[in-house]
Amino acid sequence: MSRRIAVKYAGVELDRAGRVAGHDSGATLVRRILRVFPGSIVVGAGPRRGEGFDVMPLEFLDPASAVVVNMDVLDSLDVVRQLRASATAQGYGPETSPQVMNFLWWPPSTYPEIEDRAALALSAALVPTFADSERTAQEVRELVSRLVVKQLAERMRMGWVNLGFRLDHVRPRKERAAGAPPVVQYPATYLSERKRPELFLEVVERVRQQVPIRVEVHLHESQLTRDLALRMGRKEWMWVGPLATRSDYWDDLSGTTAFLATASEESYGMAYVEALAAGVVGVLPDLPWARALLPAGYPLLYRTKDEAAALLLRAVTEPAACLAEVDAAVGGSLAEVLRTEHSDAVFDRALRSRVAEWFG
Repeated sequence: MSRRIAVKYAGVELDRAGRVAGHDSGATLVRRILRVFPGSIVVGAGPRRGEGFDVMPLEFLDPASAVVVNMDVLDSLDVVRQLRASATAQGYGPETSPQVMNFLWWPPSTYPEIEDRAALALSAALVPTFADSERTAQEVRELVSRLVVKQLAERMRMGWVNLGFRLDHVRPRKERAAGAPPVVQYPATYLSERKRPELFLEVVERVRQQVPIRVEVHLHESQLTRDLALRMGRKEWMWVGPLATRSDYWDDLSGTTAFLATASEESYGMAYVEALAAGVVGVLPDLPWARALLPAGYPLLYRTKDEAAALLLRAVTEPAACLAEVDAAVGGSLAEVLRTEHSDAVFDRALRSRVAEWFG
């Protein structure tokens, strides 16, 4: 019996046309998995038909053929139990084993509470886990080693690959109109504590006191009414609004001068890679997640607020010089490095390979 992928993500939303809605990382990854495995299933309220996929509840899946790719991860053992119960109810024998894999696309530090970390560790030990970066995979291995008894920890199966980006999405750079201020992007879609948006605001305000800039903040709908978003939106030089379509997103990047990353932790950092590939000058914190993401020698890293402000000021006043410095520091061309190391074609092949290895 041929397998059929079923993507489970609690945050998935479908529009009226039956397409996966939203342009945050979760929605983007759901679409990518559906593209890698045509004719898949999205776990959700149904059954009904989406655009190129079926939508159905977990209990409606065929336990003998479905491979559940669980982006929620923490509840994978519950998924296993539910599929086993469904197999019994549908008359399958004990030889029909639930097929579930974790797709870990967020940093383990997202869940600091011990109960959640224990659930993550046990899930990763007992369910094959595919991580979005080598760093995330290593963090999970360490978590399993610390929190799970040896007999279970030894069962862990782990794979990883950089998520990458669609090379053909990159647009030619747009020249800034005469007199128009350089555009600085807030490279996140949430205002969570981990993203440190207050630090971002403080640094761009410092730079704005020295040179004219326009700051653009594209946020998930749930973030637009937060106090900080409203405070940002009241500044005449800041634009705060909803996420763009993917087409508009890449078009916007082609005219963006710089971005300032302020996150304290990231699992991978797709938005940063996409912006860098689009020719945006990236100013990032000198933290392990950024060093893992960037080629060795990347020069535009800061340790303090003062350094962040100085680098961002340089990025918006001398962008061409900054890009040339980056290219020289990474051995020739940052764009080529990113195309080689962060192509989504590599992700597609790795995901197919792991599914075949683990589930046949």
